[in-house]
Amino acid sequence: MESSDRNTQCCIAGGGPAGLMLGYLLARAGLRVTVLEKHDDFLRDFRGDTIHPSTLTVLQDIGLLEEFLKLPHQEVAELSGDVYGQTVTVADFRHLPAPRPFLVLIPQWDFLDFIAREARKFPGFTLCMGAKAAGVIEEGGRVTGAQVESHEGNYAIRADLVVGADGRHSVIRPDGGLESVDTGAPIDVLWFRLPRDAAHDPERTGGTIRPGAILVTLNRDEYWQCAFVIPKGSLEQMQQEGIAAFRVRVARIADFLADDVDALRSWDDVKLLSVQISHLRRWWREGLLCIGDSAHAMSPVGGVGINLAIQDAVAAANLLAQPLREGRLRTQDLEAVQRRREWPARVTQRAQVAIQNEVLSPVLTSSTAPGDLPLPLKLLQRLPLLRRLPARLVGIGVRPERVRSLN
Repeated sequence: MESSDRNTQCCIAGGGPAGLMLGYLLARAGLRVTVLEKHDDFLRDFRGDTIHPSTLTVLQDIGLLEEFLKLPHQEVAELSGDVYGQTVTVADFRHLPAPRPFLVLIPQWDFLDFIAREARKFPGFTLCMGAKAAGVIEEGGRVTGAQVESHEGNYAIRADLVVGADGRHSVIRPDGGLESVDTGAPIDVLWFRLPRDAAHDPERTGGTIRPGAILVTLNRDEYWQCAFVIPKGSLEQMQQEGIAAFRVRVARIADFLADDVDALRSWDDVKLLSVQISHLRRWWREGLLCIGDSAHAMSPVGGVGINLAIQDAVAAANLLAQPLREGRLRTQDLEAVQRRREWPARVTQRAQVAIQNEVLSPVLTSSTAPGDLPLPLKLLQRLPLLRRLPARLVGIGVRPERVRSLN
């Protein structure tokens, strides 16, 4: 392919939820769009696996919801957990104003494969796997494209707009001169899987809290996907204690895993997610826009990062498709995306920081269980109607987006 052929209206760095959804929506609106994904496939050690009602609503808007729900998945109408031996229900999604009032649990690679497959049906959509956005191209103070490293060699893509959707470790963001502010996070997460006995193990997806320990187990039918929350920076000490000690710790927290923890043969079976909460002061400059984790890295608390990224993509498509199509994109249009999406992202991050500091950190540093449930959990148990509030915050979020007709 000659370099003259590597031109597009929008070049998106990153084939995650934000990048692929934006690529789909822009191609649906008749634009030429190229998505760059540095990996050869979508299989990752850690990908958030929750699709929330807000995203299911977006899929309905674009006519893909029923087809998506044909994929193997689990549906969660309530979120509950084992808190110091008591079963606590914290969110009830069944009353949400959404076409499907439940969480969908599905491996993220299945979701991404689905969106990519549907996007390829549009003639203007190109997905380049194994192609890394290595930096931006600037001319006269304006971003005019991206440098690409791929299996077929290095090349440049010229574009009217470059979108950084390449995550919390974005290359596009710093190369484009956009400044990120780190809020900090007191936790990290260890991510691993254990076999599941469908005949005897419990069905539920949820969390388990014990003094000094928090474990989330996601039911994947044949296996448990586990997230073990630890104080930030404590992994090295745990590794020095050995994998056997870690297996014992997991089994003590969730006894239904006791027969399965031997599947953790070494620390190679445990992956570290370094939790980060950060945000850009400005999401854009002429010819460049960042969305999703590139603009606002989220904590895994609530599992809302994917859905915020998709909301960013919907807002960006709503605001930018017509100016891009008509060749009149201005910085005011890019600023409008940040103005629309910055407040929901910051509100959600503040809530995550509060939960990390006021709930998770005290649990991780405690050595004994409290005599009674914390007051908020007691209220949720005594007043079931209150469970609709956390369901709304997690399932719908702040300022949800709907897809406009972009034709």
